[in-house]
Amino acid sequence: MSDTDEFPPEMPPGIQLARLNELFIQRVEEGISRLKVLAAVTLVVSFLLLVSYASQVILPFATGQTTVTVNLVDPILLVFEGLLILLTIAWVYVGAINLLWARRVGGRVRKLREEEDKMLKRIES
Repeated sequence: MSDTDEFPPEMPPGIQLARLNELFIQRVEEGISRLKVLAAVTLVVSFLLLVSYASQVILPFATGQTTVTVNLVDPILLVFEGLLILLTIAWVYVGAINLLWARRVGGRVRKLREEEDKMLKRIES
């Protein structure tokens, strides 16, 4: 569908603006829903990674088992796992911030929709 189909030249500017506003809001709502799914998946994956990496650091001290095929208290390994934990925490933070932002914007869009419905009811009556 082209822009000329959506907004024919004979359409009054007010109606064109209303349609354009509606299209914009629809795109924002679609983006919000995609972002929520992405943020939720990111939070789940990052939480699982955090638990996995943290357990690798804690288990040798909790169980007393320091060697399997690798020295689990090797400083290089601990530093590497610590960096992975920090990266995972950053990932959790980004996922949480994205989810909160998407929820906040979604709430604002819902309020705008409610106000739009009120205005339409006033215009129609």
